[in-house]
Amino acid sequence: MAILDSKGRLFGKISVLDIGAALVILLVIVGVLLPSITGAQLSSNLKPVEVDVVIRSVGAQDPKALLKEGEKTNIIIRNQPSGEVKIKSVKELPRNVAVPQPDGTLKALPDPRPEASLTKDFLVTVAGDAGVTKTGLVLGGNKIKTGVKIELEGFTYDFSELYVIDVRTKA
Repeated sequence: MAILDSKGRLFGKISVLDIGAALVILLVIVGVLLPSITGAQLSSNLKPVEVDVVIRSVGAQDPKALLKEGEKTNIIIRNQPSGEVKIKSVKELPRNVAVPQPDGTLKALPDPRPEASLTKDFLVTVAGDAGVTKTGLVLGGNKIKTGVKIELEGFTYDFSELYVIDVRTKA
């Protein structure tokens, strides 16, 4: 008895085309289930993280009035929506200039220019749960590292062109 007969059947019973179709279906099932299995493994390895960003505000609206501590905000990492994070703290940063002193040292003094009052800088710390991988932390399906471009978005604001300045894991 031949392995493959004249009609393309293995051992006279199963068609080679049927085997090929079954393999394609099996590969599709594996391709659909494999990402969800790795996502489940990632979600079991979550750690709380804090992410610091600096917001440079231009205009009349004060970011401290928009970003209230304890509320949630949407985070967009590398132009990809990444879920919600909690606003942990909002601190105004001083606007200083370096002023040379007669003895040759420098002293940081408040910026006296009138246009300096039009902008304010804020250090915003947001907190969320991130998965831990071999290559770093994953927040909302996107890697989060120092220098990564993010956005904070809420009902009445959208702070874009922000960059992560620090990422800390909490035990």
